[in-house]
Amino acid sequence: MANPNIATLTDIRGKTAGLAVTTSAQAIVTNGSGSNKIFKINTLIISNVNGTAAADVTVDIFKNQTTAFDIAFTVAVPNDATLVVISKDTQIYLEENDSLRITASINSYLEAVCSYEEIA
Repeated sequence: MANPNIATLTDIRGKTAGLAVTTSAQAIVTNGSGSNKIFKINTLIISNVNGTAAADVTVDIFKNQTTAFDIAFTVAVPNDATLVVISKDTQIYLEENDSLRITASINSYLEAVCSYEEIA
């Protein structure tokens, strides 16, 4: 894996991804193996779109597509509310072959939006 030296950037592209969160871990952002890029995750916002009940969310970094490290673990998101899991104050980087994954306690209750930069 050859992540770029961020001091000698040649290309930065802003991106936004969305995901309807399910009870199975799903990647909202994946930095592919051999991409020669690093992804800077600026924000991750989880919204509970259900009007009557809370749901829990788990967010992890899936390193090398083999090992999960939790950022948030079964955190309750109240009905009609949002949770900021990652912000400009807590931004993270995804190296090659890493993913940012999300899992809900209940299907169809949570939606996620992630803003990130693809750096090469």
